Amino acid sequence: MNANVGFQISPSEAGLKPYAVTSTNTRGRDYSEQFGRNMDPYAIDRQRVLHSAAFRRLAHKTQVFVTGEHDHLRTRMTHTLEVTSVVRRLCVALQVNGAVGELIAMTHDLGHPPFGHAGEVALHKLMAHHGGFEHNAQSLRIVEYLEHPYPAFRGLNLTFEVRESLAKHCTIYDRPGLHRLADGSQAPLEGQIANLADRVAYDCHDLEDAIGEGLLDEAVLKEADLWSEAAAPIRAEYADRALAAVRRPILDRLEAILLEDVVAESRRRIASSGIASVDDVRNCAQPLIAFSKSMEPRIAALESFLSERVYHHSRLIRMDDKAGRLIDQIFNIYLAESKLLPPRFERRVKEQGLHRVVCDYIAGMTDRFCQEEFRRLFEPFERV
Repeated sequence: MNANVGFQISPSEAGLKPYAVTSTNTRGRDYSEQFGRNMDPYAIDRQRVLHSAAFRRLAHKTQVFVTGEHDHLRTRMTHTLEVTSVVRRLCVALQVNGAVGELIAMTHDLGHPPFGHAGEVALHKLMAHHGGFEHNAQSLRIVEYLEHPYPAFRGLNLTFEVRESLAKHCTIYDRPGLHRLADGSQAPLEGQIANLADRVAYDCHDLEDAIGEGLLDEAVLKEADLWSEAAAPIRAEYADRALAAVRRPILDRLEAILLEDVVAESRRRIASSGIASVDDVRNCAQPLIAFSKSMEPRIAALESFLSERVYHHSRLIRMDDKAGRLIDQIFNIYLAESKLLPPRFERRVKEQGLHRVVCDYIAGMTDRFCQEEFRRLFEPFERV
């Protein structure tokens, strides 16, 4: 691994805390590359992620509700963008590198398969005896191997800190598993912020989508303590307005309540830790970016509410079941006849193994392409 010798500190990095990730303390890339002296390595990474096919495909992948039903629902892309917004706010408040945090957020869901977590569960079952499947591990596989636009090396050759943060990304839905960069140490603060911002973003936007889809009304929402706290002053001012007219200011206030708690708790932990460098952050016994002890059970209760009232709603259960059966059938027909795979994937079978190659191909599909491929493979007299 080479350091990015010759990089000068970016003007945007001036004023950051000494434990922030910067262009001068990066551990560099796996493959040596020459850049201009004033090129920010993280701006280079951002461009590579932005131009990747995996990033573009996020626009047509499910977040919670299947894409394509109508244009108002979150997709994996809009979720990613909302995470970057939360990351930026936290990085500014804590004086660490927002550009790095946003980059990690842009990259964190590249490995998500079609149909959200239902697709992930289906692929993990199909890969149970072949290394399993987990979308964070797949994100790393994408940036280290599957995306290969540059002839000099496989992958995107992203900086160490971005890949390290992906390897250590962990929420109730994220367990990256074994990777050479998951060494038991903490992620840099920017990676920890992206980790927590993911949680804040999906808690808030899943509420909004569920309200919009009619799965939640105000009588039910009152069961969620944090919603009630956020809603009280908004409802006091706009008592006669429909929920649709006030849900956004309520959610904005909910997000502010959560972020104020995170900033206060994280500042307390940082101050008591005595950290002075990125390596000090890595060597801490616990994460430094976190909810307070009083907030954690409240956010956990909100997530339990979402699980019961939204994620396990009969509408989503039917959708998830259908998605799982669709992926299962496509996977098994590729196993039975590998020549149905695109030639560039079939050529990888000897090196990677048929199950992993099939998994890579399906994981990269959008919801729409996966459904179209099912029709091509199984419906009679389909044009090829």
